[in-house]
Formats: sequence, C-alpha cells, structure tokens
Amino acid sequence: MKKIRIGSGAGYAGDRLEPALELIEKGDINYISFECLAERTIAIAQQEKLKNPSKGYNGLLEYRMDKVLPLAWEKKVKIITNMGAANPVAGAEVIAKIAKEKGIKGIKIAAVLGDDVLDKMDKYKDAIVWETGEALEKLDGEIISANAYLGAEGIVEALRNGADVVITGRVADPSIFMAPLVYEFGWSFDDYELLGKGTLVGHLLECGGQATGGYYAEPGKKDVPMVAKLGFPIAEVTEDGNFVITKVEDAGGMVTRHTLTEQLIYEIHDPANYLTPDVNADFSKVEFNEIGKDLVKVTGASGKEKTDSFKVSIGYKDCFIGEGEISYGGPGAYERGILAADIVKERLEIRGIKVDEIKYDLIGVNGLYWNNDKNYMRSEEVRLRVAARTKDKSIASIIGDEVETLYTNGPAGGGGATKRVSEIISVASVLIPKEEVHYEVKIQEVN
Repeated sequence: MKKIRIGSGAGYAGDRLEPALELIEKGDINYISFECLAERTIAIAQQEKLKNPSKGYNGLLEYRMDKVLPLAWEKKVKIITNMGAANPVAGAEVIAKIAKEKGIKGIKIAAVLGDDVLDKMDKYKDAIVWETGEALEKLDGEIISANAYLGAEGIVEALRNGADVVITGRVADPSIFMAPLVYEFGWSFDDYELLGKGTLVGHLLECGGQATGGYYAEPGKKDVPMVAKLGFPIAEVTEDGNFVITKVEDAGGMVTRHTLTEQLIYEIHDPANYLTPDVNADFSKVEFNEIGKDLVKVTGASGKEKTDSFKVSIGYKDCFIGEGEISYGGPGAYERGILAADIVKERLEIRGIKVDEIKYDLIGVNGLYWNNDKNYMRSEEVRLRVAARTKDKSIASIIGDEVETLYTNGPAGGGGATKRVSEIISVASVLIPKEEVHYEVKIQEVN
C-alpha cells in the first residue's frame, strides 16, 4: 500500500530551524510543512505590507529558505508553508531569488492566494463578532486586515501543477499537512472520513515540538530526554488514512501516547466537532497505541460534511499599552516594591491620567496570579511592572515615564528600569459564506 512521510518543519512563526534540517537530512520524508502563522501574526504582517508592498511575509523566510531549499532539493523533499502571511507572491519571489543564487534550476514555486478578503468586509458589517457578540460595525478600532481560513484545495492544485515549493497566506493549520495526502493518494474532497483522518495528521504535526515532548516536559513528573535537541514529529501515512507518528531516531524528545494526547486536545473545544475549512473532523474516538520506541499508531479519527462558511480573522488597531518596570533587591524588597506601586498610582492620580485598564504586578509575587500570601514579604527580590491600556499613545508613554522616575524619587534601591509603548493589533473573528472566497495559484519556474 502506498505511503508517504510528512515532517513538521515549524510550529510557530519564530520556531528554531535545526529540527527541520534534521528531518530533511535524516527523516526519509517526502514533504515538510512549516506552520508559521497565527491570528495576530498575519495582522501584523498586513501592517508591514501597508508600509512596504514588497514585505508582509514571515520575517524568517529568507533565513529558513537559505538553509532548507538546497537540502530539500537534494533530498527531493517538497516544501509547504504558510510563511507567505500577508504577501505570498512576494514570499514566492524571495524563494525564487534564493533558488537562483543557489543554482537550483527547474524548481517550481507556487503561491496560493485568495485568503485576503478585506475588500469584501463592507458587505458584512452586520456579521457577529465572536469575541464581543456584537455586529462587526461596532468594533472599536481601525480594521487593517481580514483573512479567510482557506483549506487544502489551493495547495493540492499547486502540487498537481508540479510545484516543489508551495507558499500560502492564511490556510488552516492542519490543511498544509493534509494537502500532500489528498494529492498523493487521490482523495476526494467529499470523502469526509479520509479528510477527518488527514486533519488529525495535520493537527498532531502542526505545533512542531509539542508532539515530541516539548510542551509536555515537567521535571521530576514528566521527564523528557535531550529537550535542548528536541526533534520534530514525522507522520508516516498510508492511502487508507492510517498513520504512525515518530521522529528521527537520535533526535531529542520522545513520541508517546501521552505526548500525543496532550497535543490532541490542544485548542480543541469539541473533540467530536473540530471545524476546519475542509471537514468537520471527529477526534472523539482517537486511540494511540505505542508499537515501538518513539513509534505510535494512531486510529479512530473520522469526519463529517464541512460547513458552508469560512472563518475570517480580522486584525484591527485596538490600543496602545504603556509599560514600565523596575527591580528592588535585598531586605525589605517586597515592601519597597509595594511602596513603588503606590507611588505610581498616586502620581497618575495627581497628573489626572485616565486609562482604560491598568495592572500593577510584582513579578514573582502576583504577576500571573492574584496571590495574597504574606510569606512573599520575606522575598529579597521583586520587580514592579506597571502596564496600562489606552487609545492615546501619549498617555501610554507616561506610564513608563512615571516608573522610571522612581530611580531618584524613591523608594530606595531601585534599579534596571525599562519602559516602552506598544501598539496593539487585536483580532476579531466572523463567518462569511464560502461562495465569497476564491483561491488562486500562481506558479513560477526557476531556470
């Protein structure tokens, strides 16, 4: 029975590169997919594209392709990635340029377009925003991007047209891993049973090292070997949709039913109804069977008919966050940290500074949780962080300024002050009919 091996090249935009090179070199894989796009990532990329029309793709695209492209061409491994972000065409041009510089002739590079639906959103002002429960027109902020979550179809078309590298914008994470299965095995986009299995392949691979123990590791409780040399997962899939998950033998990490179970439930709200653009996947009966060291057989996934709408991720200019930090050490550090926070509070009141939201953290005491444990008073090291949310950039800058003035205005012993203002691009989600969205594939060959 025909089978192919797919490797995970990245689990997020800034992931490390060495595991991907290891997979291409030693993993005996046919495809490698780099999942590098999150909701805010693409909104920020759209902002970059507005400033410079030749940008808007993943910032590490050149770095990755400089190393990956020659090795993948040598090993006959096809590359699929959503590193195109807001500008897949420019990303494809970058890859073609690198190929020419490396003397790689005959390589075909495809860009999949169609996810950018910003120009259509005026028609959907009444669409309900998931995060607020209100109509889109009531969203408080300038909309700068709107990208539909496409499925695997555009990538499959690119592969059918001979593409060696496929770069996309916003495509659902599992789809960039499932597309090679549809192409290689001739699966129908109406065969939801197989598409459910293929979506599980993608879901287990999409986060890179999470499936090989990275996010699983807890010292003394869930120990993972050689985490600093963590390898990324490989799926070996047969044409009936059955598959095993493994890794390169001498790579760090491990593949077990436990590591895969944690990845299985990651970002899954309803295991019986995991909605993707390709299929409504059902993971509720999935089983993991360890059939060897770092070798897990996966069964039980299925699927149902997909929905008639696409999720659209909208990026909008929300606010500014002003931050300031300063550290206190030695006896009485906790009390001085409390006093420092009180001083900043009073200073903002004196100056009449109004913000939408403000938080005072003593990092290590209440930075993550609202702790009230008096034992923290014995701490000999605290760091005050003050962060405020506001629509006014000039107001945001005052927050860090007031923290910085603690240097000479008390309490005693403050050091290491920092301040910054960040423009916040927030994300909203709506649904639009699939009939509104049409993908396009552009292919170029390097000669």
